[in-house]
Amino acid sequence: MRNLLIFFLVLSSNLVFAQNGIIKGRVVDADSNEPLPFVNVVVMGTLKGAVTDLDGNFQMFNLDPGFIRLTTSFIGYNSAVSDEIEVTNSNIANIEITMKEADTELAEVTVVASPFRKTEESPVSLRSIGVGEIETNPGANRDISKVIQSFPGVASTPAFRNDIIIRGGGPSESVFYLDGIEVPNINHFATQGSSGGPVGIINADFIREVKYYAGAFPSNRNDALSGILEFNQVDGNSEKLKFRASLGASEISATFDGPLGEKTTFIASARRSYLQFLFSLIELPFLPAFNDFQFKVRTRIDPKNEITFIGLGAIDEFALNLGIEEPDEQQEFILTSIPVNEQWTYTIGGIYKHFHENGFLSVALSRNHLNNESYKYLDNDESDTENLTLDYKSKEIENKLRIENTNRIGSFKLNYGLNAELVRYTNNTYQKRFFGGKLNEINYSTDINLQKYGLFAQVSKNFLANDLVVSLGTRFDGNTYSESMSNPLDQFSPRLSVSYSITDQLSINANTGRYYQLPPYTSLGFKRDDVFVNKENNLKYVRVDQFIAGFEYKPKQMFQFSIEGFLKNYSQYPFSVNDQISLANKGADYGVLGDEEVISTGEGRAYGFELFARVNNQKNLNGNISYTYVRSEFEDPETGEYIPTTWDSRHLLTTFFTYKLKGNWTVGAKWRFVGGLPYTPYDLEVSEIVPAWDALGGPFFDYENINSERFGAFHQLDVRADKAFYLKKLTLKVYIDIQNAYNFQAESNDIIVREKDAAGNFIKTDNGLRYQLRRVDNKVGTVLPTLGIILEF
Repeated sequence: MRNLLIFFLVLSSNLVFAQNGIIKGRVVDADSNEPLPFVNVVVMGTLKGAVTDLDGNFQMFNLDPGFIRLTTSFIGYNSAVSDEIEVTNSNIANIEITMKEADTELAEVTVVASPFRKTEESPVSLRSIGVGEIETNPGANRDISKVIQSFPGVASTPAFRNDIIIRGGGPSESVFYLDGIEVPNINHFATQGSSGGPVGIINADFIREVKYYAGAFPSNRNDALSGILEFNQVDGNSEKLKFRASLGASEISATFDGPLGEKTTFIASARRSYLQFLFSLIELPFLPAFNDFQFKVRTRIDPKNEITFIGLGAIDEFALNLGIEEPDEQQEFILTSIPVNEQWTYTIGGIYKHFHENGFLSVALSRNHLNNESYKYLDNDESDTENLTLDYKSKEIENKLRIENTNRIGSFKLNYGLNAELVRYTNNTYQKRFFGGKLNEINYSTDINLQKYGLFAQVSKNFLANDLVVSLGTRFDGNTYSESMSNPLDQFSPRLSVSYSITDQLSINANTGRYYQLPPYTSLGFKRDDVFVNKENNLKYVRVDQFIAGFEYKPKQMFQFSIEGFLKNYSQYPFSVNDQISLANKGADYGVLGDEEVISTGEGRAYGFELFARVNNQKNLNGNISYTYVRSEFEDPETGEYIPTTWDSRHLLTTFFTYKLKGNWTVGAKWRFVGGLPYTPYDLEVSEIVPAWDALGGPFFDYENINSERFGAFHQLDVRADKAFYLKKLTLKVYIDIQNAYNFQAESNDIIVREKDAAGNFIKTDNGLRYQLRRVDNKVGTVLPTLGIILEF
């Protein structure tokens, strides 16, 4: 690594970097898609610019390479700031910018555009993340799930997973959209019924911008309780075929994009991990391997019609490293407790858009499929079928249709539509579980076909010369699983947003809404004695009532300060009958969430406030600092008292920055502090029972003392340095990323192992009915350096 650094330093000192960057773009009306002529387009922070022609097209030459934004201004329209785009010397950059028509009553008022976006529907709890932040975020290694952890309200854990935990909500409470197509999960090795996994599926090469909602959800998005992530993808290059190859922390990838005729562009990629090879060399007990595939094809049929097709898929294999000759205690613990797992998943869909005079109609059709299989043998001994403790095969298949229309009539904005889904869920489960003081064999097959349906509408209106914006929306959702969820009126979901500009720089914003989420299919399909137990229990949609209010201050175009308070009241949360806890406390582990008997009686709350400061200076500095105080609690059904959930971190502090130096160097750092999370101690009395341990392959939690203990605080420093070589024929980027730079060791649950005698046999007591167990202190954390290389031509 030292030699590589010397090589790149010498290379950079001997290269002359010209200003040969070129941008070609188009400016159109945001509602009608009509081209806008004579629009002034300027590179933000400079005097370089251009004017659009009669067809709304523009070109810029001799630009400095790097990440930039463009600003646009035009009489009768609100000024706009483009998404972030990278300019290189080797390829022409393409961009499309939309502008909204200004209120005719405000023709003489100049509105300064900002890269910090908010909408009429979501004036609070909405953040936008540009491609430059994703590419250079320290510690993230271009993984968008980790980039999001730099923003307020998002908790991170020392478990090196990408669980999306927003404002005290569980990891199953967020939904994800890729160019308007819903994607069930964005991580490899996903926890079925939840959202987490160790590595993201989405390739950063595709990302144009990400919108992150922590609340104030628009009515055309359903099934979210805590968060929505909207990923907007780039279009393929319209000029020529491009190729990009990258070597990252865990994978290699190849991306192609270019034209498919005059009206069509494409972008496609494939990635393959090399973790299995590396983990085998250093004798880690598990051997993960993943592959993923992604594509987008966009066709502009004519100025009023376009169609986009997208696809995302992954193949994951999680094997055990049984070749370790003498595993240590930690290796043995992992080998005995984790099952072998194979997953594959895909989402494929298309969106057709028709633009009319005052808006557009969109029709989205998609299909997603998850196949999840896992098995486990006692002590990984497959020689005897009696050792089989888990054999799980499941499929989730969804076919989705969403039709919506958006109109602007004067100062009114109206969005309305419907959605429908055809769902098939299958599950073949054999599992040994110990509960009720005895060993139980769970053996069932499920094949569910159900339909989901919804209606939505939202109207927004400007008042008081645009100083006041009000948005009122609602949803109605239902499905055919059971009578308790079939009537959409029972899932009536209203929401109201209000934003008032006190001055040009200061605004007060608020939102309240009721949101519903269908319980996981794993719960819908659980059977006992060939009966859908949870259907008999009248399982219902999970409900949350949210209240958010805050101030936003933007003293300059590139600076943002905000403070928000929030309250979330949960009800009808699935509650585990066996463990007597809410499923809100589960989902941050590998495996399956919700495949058990539950009842819709869980109650809880999350509340707190956020402080956020952000700067996006295109010249050199980009970063933010955020502090969140959050409490996450659920109600004990016996006492009525509130108990901390697994996500009750209390304090979240994150500071992140990148700084551009001369010679296309960028340096950055990120520091995170997460208050100690609650945890449940082990029940060693139950764990040492031989049939209990053999069934689970590890210790049992003492749920009578749920979350009665708390770990120490977790904190971590990540640093990164990037160097870009913008050459005439190609672009070469090299980065060094160091996670956990000062090697913080985070507390984790103790490892529990079975004692062995001198011959290597497990020691048993009480006439062979109990194992003799021993605790082993367990801390996690290590310095993790990564060298990444990206080549584009």
